[in-house]
Amino acid sequence: MKLVLNADRFDHTLGVAYTAANMAAVHDVSIEKALIAGYLHDCAKNLDHEEQIKICKKYEVDISEVERRNPSLIHAKAGMCLAEHRYGIDDKEILSAIRWHTTGHPGMTDLEKIVFIADFIEPNRKPLEHMSEIRKEAYKNLDKCMLYILRDTLNYLKNIDKECDPMTQDTYDYYLKKGRMNNE
Repeated sequence: MKLVLNADRFDHTLGVAYTAANMAAVHDVSIEKALIAGYLHDCAKNLDHEEQIKICKKYEVDISEVERRNPSLIHAKAGMCLAEHRYGIDDKEILSAIRWHTTGHPGMTDLEKIVFIADFIEPNRKPLEHMSEIRKEAYKNLDKCMLYILRDTLNYLKNIDKECDPMTQDTYDYYLKKGRMNNE
């Protein structure tokens, strides 16, 4: 990854891999899978938007109109393609964790949640408003942590008037409903 990422992105990648591995150990998930997914989650991030689109087209991965308009979203799908076809990863769980690390999706696996959360909380991330609470929750309750991150992400996107991928909203709604059901 050091050869394909800029220095800041490489530092972030190391932080995600480290954080994902620690979370995996706590939540009884494969540490090896968490490390691999963490190392590769942003492997397409430093490619330009058009190159990411070409990669997705080459491997017949659908791209939504929201993704076409928002370059920061498509790298997850392009990264999944590169992880499989350039880096030889054939584990579907790892590929799925890479694929969903930006928007999430309803009913995520623990590995998917771990990579999603680790991407948000790794030590190199600038501390956001609820970061301390979110970092603590990451080692206690993955679903509740997902809910906190998604809530803050939706609020942030709304405040800066940036388009939100509908999957992010769907994921938030799913974990909100799941949390309410668990509290009944």
